[in-house]
Amino acid sequence: MPIKVRIVSLKLTAALCLSALSVTALCAAAQPAPPENSARVETVARFTGPTPIGVAVSHTGRIFMSFPRAFDQGPFDVAEIKGGKAVAYPNAAINRLSTQPQETRLISVQGLTIDAQDRLWLLDLGKIKDSPVSFGGPKLVCVNLRTNKVVQRILFPAAVAGPQAYLNDVRVDLTIGYGGTAFITDSSEKGPNGIIVVDLASGTSLRRLNDHPSVKAEPGFTPVVEGQPLLKRRKGQAPTHDTTGVDGLALSTDGKFLYYCPNEGHHLYRVLTFALADSSRSDEQVAATVEDLGDKGFASDGIETSPTGDLYLTDYENNAVKRRLSDGRYATVASGPTLVWPDCLSFPGDGFMYFTADQLNRQAKYHFGKDLRQRPFLLLRQRQAKN
Repeated sequence: MPIKVRIVSLKLTAALCLSALSVTALCAAAQPAPPENSARVETVARFTGPTPIGVAVSHTGRIFMSFPRAFDQGPFDVAEIKGGKAVAYPNAAINRLSTQPQETRLISVQGLTIDAQDRLWLLDLGKIKDSPVSFGGPKLVCVNLRTNKVVQRILFPAAVAGPQAYLNDVRVDLTIGYGGTAFITDSSEKGPNGIIVVDLASGTSLRRLNDHPSVKAEPGFTPVVEGQPLLKRRKGQAPTHDTTGVDGLALSTDGKFLYYCPNEGHHLYRVLTFALADSSRSDEQVAATVEDLGDKGFASDGIETSPTGDLYLTDYENNAVKRRLSDGRYATVASGPTLVWPDCLSFPGDGFMYFTADQLNRQAKYHFGKDLRQRPFLLLRQRQAKN
């Protein structure tokens, strides 16, 4: 079922600002970098229905979005923005909730990415709202964008994605392994956190850094969003901390490092990809390659590497997107009142950075059961400055 979205060309001036918090990099104090990009933020599309979380823009400019049913139950999980409408992709049938075996359909896709061959990878967390997952639900699905057909499905066994797993984001490197390797975050609030590594040729998968401190929410961490401490609040109960673990991840352009960070925390980490992908290595050996890149001074949801090799991170505490500089400082590239909880980032190579703003801090669980989200939700983009 197509859902109309308003595609606009209205350009919104981004009020570029910096967090007053000090930032450390590699455990050394660093001063905030000045704003570096005066380019305006453009609203690409507005959504009045379910929450759009993920965005992936192909090398040819096709825009794909995810609408996971873990947040809102809509007619589809994945859509292409086409002709002024969000249209179920790759087709309506695979997106439809039905009695068909769950391994044959999309249940709740959140993470999605485009690989070097311009194929779309869909990460299905396999659950509606807070329901437990079972085999056939959590999976990785590849779509050939030339034919718009599903060409591969990889199902995750319970040892990799257990009942409380929350498969959040995915990145693919086709140079690692015979047919490429996918890296996936499990950011579960109720179960263990970790990074899932998938051999795309064989379809085999394994968990890495399971409940390692770097993939866990920082104990007692309380982000401040829109001027308010972000805590779960229920009537008649004391507020509790969100414990969402490792969320965003990004690959270095040379494929050597995987960058990641917990949703609830300020630290950024990286780990060697060859260690993650080597099944003969123990978790202890993998953990030995983890580097703590220091306190960013802000919390991030999505992170991504641009075609120029720069690392970009959303800053949901300050309605901003930032770039990590070579000296470990962070420069604000976009900010403003419309960037309420910037989430996923996509760099298709056309000179633009695309990202969603989905107001996750306004969900009912943080406000005594009252949903404070204000539609429309936004898909935004900004032209990147030339280095």
